[in-house]
Amino acid sequence: MIKSTYGTGCFIVLNTGESAVQSRHSLLTTVAYRLDNKVTYGLEGSIFSAGVAVKWLHENLQLIASPAECEKHCRDIDNTNGVYFVPAFTGLGAPYWDPEARAAIFGITRNTHISHIVRAALESVCYQTTDLIHAIKDDFLKPLQILQVDGGMSKNNWLSQFLANMLGLPVKRPRCIETTALGAALLAGLGAGVYANLNEIAQLNAQEKIFLPEFSEIDREKYYAGWKEAVARVMLDVKK
Repeated sequence: MIKSTYGTGCFIVLNTGESAVQSRHSLLTTVAYRLDNKVTYGLEGSIFSAGVAVKWLHENLQLIASPAECEKHCRDIDNTNGVYFVPAFTGLGAPYWDPEARAAIFGITRNTHISHIVRAALESVCYQTTDLIHAIKDDFLKPLQILQVDGGMSKNNWLSQFLANMLGLPVKRPRCIETTALGAALLAGLGAGVYANLNEIAQLNAQEKIFLPEFSEIDREKYYAGWKEAVARVMLDVKK
């Protein structure tokens, strides 16, 4: 199972079972959990700026009255008209790990509107997730079937759909999006004997919606190529 939590930042964890996978992309090998002295390992990557990009648009630039407006802005336009937003406010996380990189918006023209910038901010979250998923797949060497999402940003239907489009994977959102807190509570219940085993707990993870990919591979590659070019420019500027 692979899970991605979207809040101020983003944290993606792949359950690798009893095998501690060593990453070739500077991802973190970690202990996911331990039950009955049996250790289950995980492979983790971190994105520094996810929801904070929306917060910046709201609080610093005052382009939107509230984060809830973002979905409407994204749906009002067909694309960003070539605008890419690299939200490296505190550097770039995995798989780049470049603390010196700084945020930038590329492709602004006279025809750029607020909606283009807002959508570029949300798209950047999906592109950074794509970066991480590619690295995880290369390390794990096994196909991924579905991405489970949670956290405040996952409430945005447009974001969840674009994420599925870019990954070429179904994206599953649970009814309770505060899954980290829920998981801690359920494990406490398991330890206290409220639940008999993990299988019983798994039945409580109610699914709200699954978003299926709609992009062709050509569209996916076109969008992603623009993102990689934008990231390369940010990192190149740092080295000058």
